[in-house]
Amino acid sequence: MEGIQLDLLSEDMLESMTPMEKIRHILDEVRNGKILVVEKGLTPNEQTKLIEMTMTEISPEDFSGIEIESYPVKQNYTIFNRFFGKNTVKTRLTVIGPANQLKTIKKDRDLISALVSSRS
Repeated sequence: MEGIQLDLLSEDMLESMTPMEKIRHILDEVRNGKILVVEKGLTPNEQTKLIEMTMTEISPEDFSGIEIESYPVKQNYTIFNRFFGKNTVKTRLTVIGPANQLKTIKKDRDLISALVSSRS
């Protein structure tokens, strides 16, 4: 069957992986043409590392890179947390796919709108 594969990755599945295993899994799946929706999202550090690794693997013949969009991170800045130096960062849903298939149309605080095209 021809089409676009969309995988929804649960928070539980990704929490069982180390950060590098998570990034490698995501990159391998996207290289295979899959669009991924990551339930809890990626931390800013994980997103940075994913982009760095992607840049080393781009080739004109078979991999054009990734498109990645996340809801803005929510941070808990209560007076109590500031006093004790604790800022909890809540990551949110992330959408990742091959750059030649996934294009972000609109993004705001609570909406990511994307266009998915068949493989080029």
